[in-house]
Amino acid sequence: MTGKTYKWILAAVAAALFFGVSRAQWALTADREVLGLNRYTELRGAPPVLALTTVALGGFRGLISNMLWMRASDLQDEDKFFEMVQLADWITKLEPHYAQVWVIQAWNMAFNISVKFNDPQDRWRWVQRAMELLRDEGLHYNRYDVLIHRELGWIFQFKMGDNMDDANMYYKLQWINEMEALFGGDRPNWDELIHPTTADARRRSELLRTKYGMDPEFMKQVDDTYGPLEWRLPEAHAIYWGARGLKMAEENERRIDPDTLIQLRRIVYQSMQLAFRRGRIISAGTGANGQMIDFGPNLALIGKANAAYEEAIRDEPEKYHGDLTTAHRNLLEDAAYFFHTYGRDRDAQRWYNYLGERYPDVPMLIGQPDSLPGKISLDDYAIARVEDEVKTLGQYKTEAVLGGLERQSLMSIAIGDDDRAEGLDAMAQQIRKRYEAKILPGADNTNRLYIPEISEFRRDALKELLAPGTLPPEAAALLATRIGVTNLPAAANTSTNTASGPQTPP
Repeated sequence: MTGKTYKWILAAVAAALFFGVSRAQWALTADREVLGLNRYTELRGAPPVLALTTVALGGFRGLISNMLWMRASDLQDEDKFFEMVQLADWITKLEPHYAQVWVIQAWNMAFNISVKFNDPQDRWRWVQRAMELLRDEGLHYNRYDVLIHRELGWIFQFKMGDNMDDANMYYKLQWINEMEALFGGDRPNWDELIHPTTADARRRSELLRTKYGMDPEFMKQVDDTYGPLEWRLPEAHAIYWGARGLKMAEENERRIDPDTLIQLRRIVYQSMQLAFRRGRIISAGTGANGQMIDFGPNLALIGKANAAYEEAIRDEPEKYHGDLTTAHRNLLEDAAYFFHTYGRDRDAQRWYNYLGERYPDVPMLIGQPDSLPGKISLDDYAIARVEDEVKTLGQYKTEAVLGGLERQSLMSIAIGDDDRAEGLDAMAQQIRKRYEAKILPGADNTNRLYIPEISEFRRDALKELLAPGTLPPEAAALLATRIGVTNLPAAANTSTNTASGPQTPP
């Protein structure tokens, strides 16, 4: 073989290889486009050496992000959260489709950095920034990512909705104020937000979509499925982001971790349970104890909260059924107890019977194995439960008990049973006193675990009972006369009316 022929053979082989590589590159490029991996953001605010290196190395930017990620992990272990914020920001710019970085950065802002400040306003800024990071930036590059949806739901459910942070009431009050300004009232007008016809409605609809990243049509679907929800409270938004994450997972099932879907479903049904227990705003504002919100149970949610648990038990793997059935049983116990406490004996008995059908072999009372649903009456269970609540003194359950006792006390007045009315009011006063003695003396607990005075619960119960349609006219008139009300209050807002909605077990 001559040298010239050999060169032609080598050239032909090289051309064939180049052609093969180009075909493979076209396929890879097409796959990256389908998977959404071809978008990059400009790296701003980084040192010149990092910016220059990033541009020069091009495809090696993944190596740079790995180095920064290792450094950020070291800072995380050293509790140097402020220092790692900037590193995490650079990593998200280098690899915007790596969801874990968005999640960890937001978690540090909301849960680690915020608690470094004593001022609730400072804490709230970091919580807001964490939400904005996930909602406005993370989801912009990862529309279908379930981890980012899960993290958003957790911030609403645990950071804002729970009472573990001393500033949680401040967070809730700020959110209530924002949502009331956004809705133009205490509840969304879905037609106005979905199909705005006025300049103000168009402004608020656009604000909902752009600033808060929420679709009013999907919000309405969520409200129809799980509500009526109190959209001024964090748990409604936790349900929204959990449901949206599940919807996005259905639209794009690639690389979906089933355990993450389970976490999204948990956000939904756990937030439903919280909304049932204290998903009604009685009043909100600033008082002697700081930012205070008076809550009440949203009894109208019980049917849909129960359905959410039933669905989860049906769909989730059997290995998770232990915790699920325990939570479901607790929900049914609360349903029977709350309805009984609020004088809704027919609904209470229905849910108590359903509890006995679903969990006939589980004792109703701790430490009493013979207290099975078929052997202990609803009244006996409710009395024992009140005694137990006095011992445990959980914040939200105590508020529900006090509200229910005052409601029953006023109903007793309406039917002329003064002795029972006085007894129920005295019990409420005693429970409130025990709660105050056990919980409130600690300086760290005063704002976080504060509950209103009994007069506030009584005022709310009176307003509800005197609303048209709640009591028979004769009973309402007698109650108003005996309490000394000369002008009956207007009807309670439909979004907080505990008498509405489905109440019957399946």
